[in-house]
Amino acid sequence: MSDQNIQDNEQPAASENREAENPAPEEKEASYILVKFLTSSETQLCINTTGEDLRHGEYLIVPSRYGKDMAVYLGKVRNLEAYTSEDAVEIVRIAAPEDIEIYKSNLKKEEEALEICREKVKKHKLDMKLVSAHYLVDEPKILFFFTADARVDFRELVKDLVSVFKMRIELRQIGVRDESRVLGGLAVCGRNYCCNGITDKLNPVSIKMAKEQNLSLNSMKISGPCGRLLCCLSYEYDFYREEKSALPQEGGRIRIDGDEFKVMDVNILVKKIRLQSRDGRVLELPFENFKKDKETGTWKAVINDIIT
Repeated sequence: MSDQNIQDNEQPAASENREAENPAPEEKEASYILVKFLTSSETQLCINTTGEDLRHGEYLIVPSRYGKDMAVYLGKVRNLEAYTSEDAVEIVRIAAPEDIEIYKSNLKKEEEALEICREKVKKHKLDMKLVSAHYLVDEPKILFFFTADARVDFRELVKDLVSVFKMRIELRQIGVRDESRVLGGLAVCGRNYCCNGITDKLNPVSIKMAKEQNLSLNSMKISGPCGRLLCCLSYEYDFYREEKSALPQEGGRIRIDGDEFKVMDVNILVKKIRLQSRDGRVLELPFENFKKDKETGTWKAVINDIIT
């Protein structure tokens, strides 16, 4: 660098001429982008300060909560309001060919590390299930992810692992939903797990969401391979709730031709409501046959077009 400075000082006129002939390109404004870490499938909001136009699927080195790691570029963030910009991190650099080679070689080493760790877990008789091992691309560290029903004292295990690998070791306890996100796989719909292929945001899912959509409450049918309720139950929940708010509620009573009928089912997909009288008669009417009295707040039904 000192030689370059000397050369510039010796030829100031030539330097100025070059700058005049080739003006410096305008600096591009930093943009917010979304990346996905290859190992954990977690997404991260980043700031692209490189000035480079990134391509979809391009590999980047990005700070993660575990250290600098390999991530793939998903695209620019146009609706920043959907994210917390304070959590954004600056990308370290665009991954070089040697970074990609290191990542690929680490994949083989991770399999060996996982087997060694499993042997050590058996040796120490620890009640934990190893999920995966991961070497960071830009730091001398190995991460071991595991699940367990209770807190595990793995201090002696870490000492053993450090003596084998001669580098920093971290053990991270994760939940069963996080395990599915890390490992991936095929869901009951035949597509990749939502938590792995679509989003890493593990939003709370409740049985109420299944009830609102008139789904079977059989746990085998509405649970994912992780044993928890399907993430996709939350996708259409808001739509069903909004649609049903403008219709008679299930369990409500409606008088038709002097008889009282109970609302048994509100089917959003076929846009029909099924009612049953006290003597067992069943009516099925389309949504447009129901009108709400604005003054009393009660529902009335038109039965000219009854569908039985």
